[in-house]
Amino acid sequence: MQNPHFELLSEHACFGGVQRFYKHASTEIGLPMRFGVYLPPQASAGPVPALVFLAGLTCTEETFAFKAGAQRVAAELGLALITPDTSPRGAGLAGEAEHWDFGVGAGFYLDATQAPWSGHWRMESYLIDELLPQITRELPVDAARMGISGHSMGGHGALTLAQRHPGMFKTLSALAPICAPTQCPWGKKAFTGYLGPDESLWAAHDASALMAAQSAAPYPGGILVDQGLADKFLDEQLYPQALEAACAQAGQPLTLRRHAGYDHGYYFISTFIEDHVRHHAAGLAG
Repeated sequence: MQNPHFELLSEHACFGGVQRFYKHASTEIGLPMRFGVYLPPQASAGPVPALVFLAGLTCTEETFAFKAGAQRVAAELGLALITPDTSPRGAGLAGEAEHWDFGVGAGFYLDATQAPWSGHWRMESYLIDELLPQITRELPVDAARMGISGHSMGGHGALTLAQRHPGMFKTLSALAPICAPTQCPWGKKAFTGYLGPDESLWAAHDASALMAAQSAAPYPGGILVDQGLADKFLDEQLYPQALEAACAQAGQPLTLRRHAGYDHGYYFISTFIEDHVRHHAAGLAG
C-alpha cells in the first residue's frame, strides 16, 4: 500500500495482520516524526476501528508495539493499534535531553506556548489535526470509531485529549496515568516550561480538573483505569484519587482497579492490556 505522506520504514506479519512503522514530515512539529500502526487481518476488507495508545516518558512509537503484546487480541477483535511517538526529536534545543528526567523535552501531549519549546513542541495539534486525520485518510482506519488510551504521561494525554476534543474518541482508558499534573512535580515542571508560570492556564491540561468541570459524563459507557499499588510513582506523581473524586463529582462512570504488587512498567501493562483492548473494542463495535 502506497501512502504519499508516509514513508514505510518496516513491516512485520503479526497474528494474521501486519505491524508497520512509518516516518513522515510533520508540518505541525516542523520535524520528522515516526509512528506505528498495527492493522488486523480484518483491515484487508475495509476500514476497522482503532485504538490510539499514547506511551510514556522514555518511550517511542515502538515501545508499546514491542512490549505490550496487544496485537494478539487486537487481531481477534479486528482493532487497529496506532502508536505515535511521544515527543519531538532532534530539534537541538538546550535542555532537550531532560526528556529522560521528566522535564521539558518530554512531549506531554500539549502545545507549548513558551519559547523555545513553542516552535516544535505541538503534540496536541500534531495528533488531533495532523497525524490521526492523515492516518484515517491513507490507511484502512475508521475515523468514526476511534478510542484512546495511554500509560503514565500517555495516560495523562489520553485523559486530557479525550476531554478537550469531544466526539473524536468514542472510548477511553488509561494505565497508571498522571491524573493531576497541576499537583505533582512532573506536571509542575513540564507545565512551567511549556505553558509558563501562570498556573491558571494549567488546569486546561489536567485530567482531574477537566473532569470536575464537566456538566455531564463525557463517557457514559465508562472509563477504565488500572493502577499498580507497588508503583513507585503512585503517591508523589500519579494521584488516581483525584480523578476518582472528579469522576464522582461529574457523574462519570469510572472503573479504577488497584492491583497489589504491580509496578509502573510493561510487566504491569502486558498483564492488563487485554482488558483495555476489549474495553475499547466493545465500545467501538458497530
